[in-house]
Amino acid sequence: MTAKPSIDPARLLHEQLAQASPDLLRELLTTFVNALMSADADAVCGADYGQRSSDRVNSRNGYRHRDFDTRVGTVDAAIPKLRHDSYFPEWLLQRRRRAERALTTVVATCYLLGVSTRRMEKLVETLGITRLSKSQVSVMAADLDEQVESFRTRPLDAGPYTFVAADALVLKVREGGRVVGVHALVATGVNADGHREILGLQVTSAEDRAGWLGFFRDLVARGLTAAGPVGLVTSDAHAGLVDAIGATLPGATWQRCRTHYTANLMAVTPKSSWPWVKALLHSIFDQPDAVSVHAQFDRILDALGHKLPAVADHLESARADVLAFTAFPKEIWRQIWSNNPAERLNREIRRRTDVVGIFPGRSAITRLVGAVLAEQHDEWTEGRRYLGLDVLTKARLPMNPAAEEVTTDTDLQALSA
Repeated sequence: MTAKPSIDPARLLHEQLAQASPDLLRELLTTFVNALMSADADAVCGADYGQRSSDRVNSRNGYRHRDFDTRVGTVDAAIPKLRHDSYFPEWLLQRRRRAERALTTVVATCYLLGVSTRRMEKLVETLGITRLSKSQVSVMAADLDEQVESFRTRPLDAGPYTFVAADALVLKVREGGRVVGVHALVATGVNADGHREILGLQVTSAEDRAGWLGFFRDLVARGLTAAGPVGLVTSDAHAGLVDAIGATLPGATWQRCRTHYTANLMAVTPKSSWPWVKALLHSIFDQPDAVSVHAQFDRILDALGHKLPAVADHLESARADVLAFTAFPKEIWRQIWSNNPAERLNREIRRRTDVVGIFPGRSAITRLVGAVLAEQHDEWTEGRRYLGLDVLTKARLPMNPAAEEVTTDTDLQALSA
């Protein structure tokens, strides 16, 4: 009869690992985590790494590193990159962790300052922070503030930033015993690699020329134009914003957001005429090339001149700004003729800020909005290119006549040869 083993192997291994040094545990965990992610990525690709297979649907393209905090220390997780689409181990890491922590600190701060409503109290209970002390909130906030400040003040060294978009969101904050509205100024851009970036965030008392001027001066000081001039800035027609663009980004073209302009045009159009005037305006943007766009614009001016002269005058005065996109390649018109691509970003910000409602201070706004923007920036960096490299090069040719002349001379020499 075989005797039962006196030692349980699993228990022995557990005890030995428990007594091991943190470095050994961290190394073992790192190896295990990276092996799991590699196997998961192979499953997504349909074949093992380096294996030729007819079942393969994707292939590996290096790694990107992400810190993974554990009880044995911070592990360097090497996340596999794919040539098409992107891979993210949802089962291991959590997206938007910074934003959720920022939301927690803002809610906790509201609670501790005694400005919470019934809705805020329910949120506090849901988040499990009813017993947070002021010192705990301070520690959490200090850590997040450091991360957000580092992100907001980082050098803009991935230029040239050919295309930039600017927008502002109105938020409520409690100051001096009153609830006042402040503006969160946000700018995004497309870098030299074709990826979108969050360029900056500032909270100002008003969306005026002074606020926007300080905002753009900060972007320039951090390197917005160091690698080359900005080609096009898309925004609404706020006078202070347009003036600030002209003062800080000489040579940049301003594109008036077509969506905002449609609303502006309807303000001078009789309500009974809204449907057909909107249809005429939208037909301008359905044309196949720049020549056709301008020709259609002229036809619409003639059609409106007899029936609605005030609308025709309004349209004519905005012509250069509304049609600025036609100076760039047709392939990217949809990405640059309005601020609509930023709507998803604005919705994500609103989803978080609406939870709070009234912020306890401007630092809380910067903390939460900055954390959301930092997470979005990471997702854009890890995802697909927003614009292709070929079309970006093509878009920058009019901004660099010398390069265009060299290209033309080279083409002529090739033809003559």
